[in-house]
Amino acid sequence: MGILGMHDTDAIGKEKIRASHAGGYDATSDIELVAVADVDEENLTTFGNAWGIPPDRQYLSHESMLSEENLDVVSVCTPSFLHHDHVVSTARSAAAPDVIWCEKPIASSVSDAEEMIDVCEEENTKLVVNHSFRFTNKLQQLYALLQEERLLGEVHSVSTQFRMELLRNSTHLLDTLVYLLDSRAERVSGYISGENEAVESLNVGLEVDDSAGGGFVLMNDGTFATIDCTIPRSHSSMTLQFIGSDGKLYMNNDDGEWRYWRLEDSDHIETPLPGIESAWTWNEDYQGAFANAACHVQSLLDGTATNASTGREALRSLEIIVGFYVSHYTGSQVNIPLERPLRDVEITSW
Repeated sequence: MGILGMHDTDAIGKEKIRASHAGGYDATSDIELVAVADVDEENLTTFGNAWGIPPDRQYLSHESMLSEENLDVVSVCTPSFLHHDHVVSTARSAAAPDVIWCEKPIASSVSDAEEMIDVCEEENTKLVVNHSFRFTNKLQQLYALLQEERLLGEVHSVSTQFRMELLRNSTHLLDTLVYLLDSRAERVSGYISGENEAVESLNVGLEVDDSAGGGFVLMNDGTFATIDCTIPRSHSSMTLQFIGSDGKLYMNNDDGEWRYWRLEDSDHIETPLPGIESAWTWNEDYQGAFANAACHVQSLLDGTATNASTGREALRSLEIIVGFYVSHYTGSQVNIPLERPLRDVEITSW
């Protein structure tokens, strides 16, 4: 219906919020939102009324919906610890969707994520993970500049900062990092603060593992990255600073500031980013990301696109987060991919 902390609570369920899965489908030309399932009857009715879903297509369990409906695409917008069960059961269900659009993070453990990926591949179901920044035009343009045109040359290091908590929020930051570098973590060292401001803001009355934290990540392309996700929401900005052999790049998404310097004769000369007129902003780019993602889902259904946010790519950010926890609680550096027992480590969140 909408995201607590990002939208006016009074508006959720009463307005058609653009930055939501339902809002994304509403923006497409050929996808119709026909059914909904929720174990909370009040939320179910509120959602159904807001989006015009008939009462006989509002289900109190996902199992009943999947047994009654013949669906092309299913959105999984449940808490992260339920993603595994819901994606696996959906892929194997009689509804037989061609696409599952799952909220981030992909799962609460690496082994759960791996099974989700394997089952979807077995069932020939495309798993799309909603790391929404991937669906913004400017980030796609920046990816092309870094990977195809080698704007920065060889990237040596990246410094990043975003708000707490690691699973709930900073999976976005880490996915942006691995996406723009087009690489995977090789070794991590982590710090977990134990702070979680979502407990109060979401009024859940439940303690979870998910908290503020960070550390360093050595990528398999040799890039050294530092991650600081210890800052409260009201004080934070999503920032990334890339230092490369041919230049440097500064990104601040909250303040809408992207700056690029090319390296020329040992001097950094500030230059406009080629082909990108303005910086990424929350109000413009994030708000439109859900519509872009839903249109991408439509293209996958039409067979005219390649999955831009696969489960395997989403796994790369989850590996880093789990690695941070294992590193913190064992006092050691952790190699990626995680060894078999560590793949089962579960980080509880919502």
